[in-house]
Amino acid sequence: METLKIKFLLVFMFLTIISIAQNNYSNLQEAFKNSYKYENKGDYTKAIDEIKQHYSENSYEINLRLGWLYYLSGNQTESMKYYKKAIDLYPLSEEAKLGYVLPASAVGNWDDVLNIYLNILTNNPYNTTVLYRTGLIYYNKEQYSQAYKYFEKLINLYPFSYDGLIMFAWTNYKLGKYREAKLLFQKVLLVSPDDASAKEGLNLIK
Repeated sequence: METLKIKFLLVFMFLTIISIAQNNYSNLQEAFKNSYKYENKGDYTKAIDEIKQHYSENSYEINLRLGWLYYLSGNQTESMKYYKKAIDLYPLSEEAKLGYVLPASAVGNWDDVLNIYLNILTNNPYNTTVLYRTGLIYYNKEQYSQAYKYFEKLINLYPFSYDGLIMFAWTNYKLGKYREAKLLFQKVLLVSPDDASAKEGLNLIK
């Protein structure tokens, strides 16, 4: 009889925990719904408050959401803090890492941004967005040999992509590979017939 009572108590406690969890999840859904509503109105303070009322350090979704909202509100330090927590919870999450680079780039922390991109490419070497952005950072640093590697891989994946073609063309030009650059600029004009950047490059090669 005593064993039966214990089993009944355990079942009751389990059902109670499930009920509480479901209620909390319903409240969180409502908070996210209200937060989106305030975000669409541009009221980021209220959008943040809706989420922070239910804050849990172990919730990836909450930390990700707060990272985004603080970025929109212009508080880049807080944004990076919450994105970092999301990354810690899901270390392979490209979503959180690409979120993190928004505030990091906004404050000009390009070394941090580059490290994030390189980390992503370690796990996913064919992420075309990150290949392009990584190449662009190296190009702006005037490290053209490094930029070349990323744009070349991008072009192999998307041979007729404007962004990849134009940057690979300019990278070849900067490296003194004028024959290759000329061919690439000409290809750009197939994608974008009146492209000013491609025409400028061809005029420089003449």
